[in-house]
Amino acid sequence: MIPPAGLRFLSQLKRNNNREWFQEHKQEFEDYLRAPMEALTAELNATLAHAAPDYVTEPKKAIFRIYRDTRFSSDKTPYKTHLGALFPKRGMAKLGCGSLYFHVAPNEVIVAGGVYFAEPKTLLSLRTHLASRYEELQTILKARPARTLCGELHGSALQRPPKGFPATHPAIELIKRKQWYYDVTLDAGEASKPGFARLIARHFLAMLPLVEFLNRGIPKPPRIREDNLR
Repeated sequence: MIPPAGLRFLSQLKRNNNREWFQEHKQEFEDYLRAPMEALTAELNATLAHAAPDYVTEPKKAIFRIYRDTRFSSDKTPYKTHLGALFPKRGMAKLGCGSLYFHVAPNEVIVAGGVYFAEPKTLLSLRTHLASRYEELQTILKARPARTLCGELHGSALQRPPKGFPATHPAIELIKRKQWYYDVTLDAGEASKPGFARLIARHFLAMLPLVEFLNRGIPKPPRIREDNLR
């Protein structure tokens, strides 16, 4: 769980988003947010090790940096006001595959699963996969755990059918999407309760069939032989 002091730190950071304040309070970040987040991620990994071992991710690799990339943003505040962790499938691109994700913010907890970002080649592969196996996806979306714990499918979509896919296809609304993911908002107070890891894990396991279905439609990157690196 994340102690109340960790949530207070994020609230204060939101009001004092500058390097001077952060450096002065950096030890609070380490003690009340970073360390509990690593412990929480390790606890989630223990569950995934039994149910979905390919998604186990070392905490230091799973947890995102608190520092924002401001190079291409008009918002130059240096720090995020939430702390998140990503669990991609082993052997696939970290930000280009179906993944499990959660973050803690001062006023909410977000738990998500699916494909949030995909390059053009990956989009084409996913749409082709959906076009031929859309009935399987519809069954996944209608399953009781998904409906109870995950809600509706989220993601932006094209206004028109993508090139190569007829407008009359029975799954055209799914094919037009650019993102396919669940996104569940929980009360921020859940983060400080003893059962927080179990709560996230329940949502992760309900989201997993969608994540796995999407990953079956994404080609794995080629493995690089060691002798090619010499």
